[in-house]
Amino acid sequence: MASFSLPTIHDNPDGGWGPSTSTNFPEEFKFKDIPYAPFSKSDKLGRVADWNDLSTDNRQGGGAQSAQQNRGSGPAGRRRDGAQAFGSGTASAFAYFHAEDESSFSIVDNKGPAPRRGSGFNRGRGSARGAPYAGRGGFNRGGRGGPAGRGGAGGPQRNNAMGARRGWRDWEKNNRTRESSVVISSSWQVLEEVEFHRLAKLRLEVDEPEELDTYGRIFAYDKSYDRVTTKTEKNLQLVDRIKYNPTTSDDPVIQQLVSKSVGNVYTTDIILSVLMCATRSVYPWDIVIVREGNNLFFDKRDGGPFDTVTVNENAADPPQDPTPPNPNNPNEKPAVPETAVINTANSLSLEATYINQNFGFQTVIETPPPAPVDFAHPNPFYGPDETEPLASCGYRYRLFDLGITQDEDIRLCVRTEVDGYIPGQGDPRQGQGLVTIRALNEFDPRSQGAGGAPDWRTKLDSQRGAVVATEMKNNSCKLAKWTVQAVLAGADLMKIGYISRANPRDNTRHVILSTTSIRPTDFAAQLNVSLANGWGVVRSVIDMCMKVPEGKYVLVKDPNKPVIRLYSVPQDTFVGQDDDEGSDEDEAEV
Repeated sequence: MASFSLPTIHDNPDGGWGPSTSTNFPEEFKFKDIPYAPFSKSDKLGRVADWNDLSTDNRQGGGAQSAQQNRGSGPAGRRRDGAQAFGSGTASAFAYFHAEDESSFSIVDNKGPAPRRGSGFNRGRGSARGAPYAGRGGFNRGGRGGPAGRGGAGGPQRNNAMGARRGWRDWEKNNRTRESSVVISSSWQVLEEVEFHRLAKLRLEVDEPEELDTYGRIFAYDKSYDRVTTKTEKNLQLVDRIKYNPTTSDDPVIQQLVSKSVGNVYTTDIILSVLMCATRSVYPWDIVIVREGNNLFFDKRDGGPFDTVTVNENAADPPQDPTPPNPNNPNEKPAVPETAVINTANSLSLEATYINQNFGFQTVIETPPPAPVDFAHPNPFYGPDETEPLASCGYRYRLFDLGITQDEDIRLCVRTEVDGYIPGQGDPRQGQGLVTIRALNEFDPRSQGAGGAPDWRTKLDSQRGAVVATEMKNNSCKLAKWTVQAVLAGADLMKIGYISRANPRDNTRHVILSTTSIRPTDFAAQLNVSLANGWGVVRSVIDMCMKVPEGKYVLVKDPNKPVIRLYSVPQDTFVGQDDDEGSDEDEAEV
């Protein structure tokens, strides 16, 4: 047994407590091991022992020492004793820390601390992790909404709200950076850089467009899909049809309009909608701009971001692509488990594109009655050698006047698309009863990137408003672009289908759960989409490009910042890439 010797006791001859003030201490021991600490009468000492924190930290492997160091701190680093007072930050210098007896310490009671009713909102943290229940407006109202009632004790929602269940590698989310949609060469020169907050202040009122010409054939929409519910779901079928989506410069009709000098700016509704909704975009995109004389052409790249549909782009925790493997460490584990590969951003985008095309092909009636409607001219992209049937699609070429004064000559020619018509709503050739058909898709409400979406099979019929509100929050940019495209095409209605996986772990089989109809102008008001702001952004970009000399340029949205940049690029940029890919990329064959 270790020996123990009593220290020297300095008696106080005055009869008071502690050593006498007249006792002579050696100077080198006068303030030994005593740190400087400012004093304030309002200092809070805190608890002597916090057994709740001790039991929690011990079960997580932290031990009593971790509880001692974190004494007085609540969840998310908040102090339970109130705000820190002056000088109390140095109180830990006088704290006692266990050194040797902690390895054998254990606690018998394995029950968790009693749940406390939260106050305020847990803004997005619980619902963004795939919680099965979402509070009002996308917030989890502290403690409510759990499956066990008001307290929510013992349910998965409570665990998510307290941060106990996190997404996979959640600590790396803030450190991940997205790659640009196009490889920016060192030879490119930055001409302009515009922040989104400057674009949000632009306004331009544009009059109704002028109809130039129409092409294609459209079929009647099948109204039986409006009666589909979660109890009478229909399988999404694979329909073999051809639908063309060529870029602006490859459109033979636009080339004819250019030769007639109908306008001086040419583009398509898909490219134009991205510009008009640029301030809502999160993912990167790029637009190739060519100036020839006084004419501007807005083009897309083959295989670029305009050929696919995004999923949950505006969610608080959007789907992530796996980080590329480290070539220096071949034994490193993949960034995403194999079971979650189907829920990555790229996989979900391809799945959503497949769903949108097949839903549009399936929901029209190809065998009369009612009979299909032929526009003024046949499909301009369908060659005589083609044998596969065409999809229902009509092209309307429209001219918008973007001039502010009478002296300005800014005429924008746009190729717009419609997907069908409603029988009995008037003559579709005159622009009556036209519809655009789109689809929202559900993948797995419990996976990372679901954005707190409720289960559609249980909520779509009874709480459709909650489902729509969540989709408007998570897919704000996508829905805004769809709405702008419908407005540009002059469609009377938008048909939006709700499509889910037959099995959350299988991304090849899908079912149609419901279909809704809405007027584009009404939906734009619900989404807070300002067409005047969109036209202001378009006019600003046009003015920016009209100031530069003839040549080729690329407008790039920064992948990680709300900024767009205009680059000057060599004339042969993307030319070899397009030749290698071939002209077959212009058509979407499903």
